[in-house]
Amino acid sequence: MMQSKKYAVTGGIGSGKTAVCGILKEFGYPVFSCDEISRALWKDKEYLEAVKKLFPTCVKDGEPVKKLIAAFVFVDMNARRRLEAISHPRIMEELFAQMNAHAVSFAEVPLLFEGKYENLFDGILTVERDEDLRISSVMARDGLSEAEISRRISAQLPDEERRKKGVIRIENNGSQEELRIIVKKALSLLGL
Repeated sequence: MMQSKKYAVTGGIGSGKTAVCGILKEFGYPVFSCDEISRALWKDKEYLEAVKKLFPTCVKDGEPVKKLIAAFVFVDMNARRRLEAISHPRIMEELFAQMNAHAVSFAEVPLLFEGKYENLFDGILTVERDEDLRISSVMARDGLSEAEISRRISAQLPDEERRKKGVIRIENNGSQEELRIIVKKALSLLGL
């Protein structure tokens, strides 16, 4: 079996992880997404039943009511931990099944440090962006209020804490072209 190199792309909500992953794809690297795997999980009946047991009012007619779930998990840390206990192992299992098929690959892992998955990767890129840019980006993308976004930001590890963990920092406060140059430099730091 081939020994593959796996790299994580992480950062807070609205930092630009997806933009960095798009650039990595342009450079020819396979890139996988925990968020995409999570979305696919909602179609799994067994998973949906487990969520329904945790949050009975949040599944209606066999479909998750994600706004209700978010209202619970971004206000109540225990609710978030219970959901993560059933979702994270499934997401990571599928992620590694996909990554193992490649000699070198990247994964967008939003809650890398929060889930204590950092040691599973050969290197970590952390994407940082000024908070006002993050908030305006997420408001435009998801239609959330500033208060909702602030709650989600506070539920994640601060950039300063990520920096202490031996990561390669990608600052995303400029243009797409500037970001492309920064990602290229990050790849050279990884020896790629």
